[in-house]
Amino acid sequence: MKPGIHPEYRTVLFHDTSANVFFLIGSTAETNRTHEHTDGNTYPYIALDVSSASHPIYTGQQRQTKAEGRIAGFQKRFAGFTTKS
Repeated sequence: MKPGIHPEYRTVLFHDTSANVFFLIGSTAETNRTHEHTDGNTYPYIALDVSSASHPIYTGQQRQTKAEGRIAGFQKRFAGFTTKS
């Protein structure tokens, strides 16, 4: 292997914010944030929206979205374009 061309491989703390679950995984992901884990060590920190702890395929549960439905969004967007009789 050539020296100096490979990214640094280290243990990184990933946090699934929707399920509030932490994972310690070896990674080359870049981050400037750090967080202290329950084992007392400080690791590079990356926040995730979805992981295997919160994804409906793995959990078997439906995920509640906070966004409005497609039809309601369409009606809201084009409400001013109605013709007057």
